[in-house]
Amino acid sequence: MGEERFGEFVVVRRHEEGHVAELVLDRPKAMNAVSTEMARSVAAACAALGGDQGVRVVVVTSTHERAFCVGADLKERNSFSDADLLRQRPVTRGAYTGVLELPVPTIAAVHGFALGGGFELALSCDLIVADRTAVVGLPEVSVGVIPGGGGTQLLPRRVGAARAAELIFTARRLEAEEAQRLGLVDQLVEAGEDRTEALALAGRIAANSPVGLRAAKRALRLGQGLDLRAGLEVEDAAWRTVAFSGDRAEGVAAFNERRAPRWPGQ
Repeated sequence: MGEERFGEFVVVRRHEEGHVAELVLDRPKAMNAVSTEMARSVAAACAALGGDQGVRVVVVTSTHERAFCVGADLKERNSFSDADLLRQRPVTRGAYTGVLELPVPTIAAVHGFALGGGFELALSCDLIVADRTAVVGLPEVSVGVIPGGGGTQLLPRRVGAARAAELIFTARRLEAEEAQRLGLVDQLVEAGEDRTEALALAGRIAANSPVGLRAAKRALRLGQGLDLRAGLEVEDAAWRTVAFSGDRAEGVAAFNERRAPRWPGQ
């Protein structure tokens, strides 16, 4: 298992012959609060992963025992002038959009607190695996701001406009079972099993065609919000990128020869 550090607070680990990458939030002294430096590191790690054709799935995890990520570093922001806050904005946006725009399937492994920007990092992933200790929410209006890492757009896409409005306007926190029942997380596992289960899921996904996975994600993301006819055109365009690929030829051959495919990844 290879490991690469991005700054002081982010580590990337490779699993499954490098096909599964684990993006590790590693600022335990601050419960992974997103400082300016940490945001830069997340963005840099995502840029590296997005450009690596060998990566098929990314799992976002945390080294803190009681938190995935508690959101923005409010201690740092307490010292900011208005100009400082404006200068920080594109840096922090880069972290959230970095995760959101990864071209491969992404899974958040959540335990403990995932609040504000921390939950937005999870929402930026395609799937969220949470253990029974998880507490999630977007409490930004309780400190005078709004969700600014994609929460106002990503949460309604998961749970609908009215449900998202209630959760954002009340700033309330949800424990794991309610979060799963309302659709804020996708899979609920026993305490301490979020990372293990997320990596296992990633391994199952990574066994599939890398060309197919990237194209399927592109179709899913670009088709959101479109009417059906337009969405089907997005799907057709994505299909055309895989139909004549080496992966498609290998997948058909492997099926007919009753063997595991050896994906060329092109």
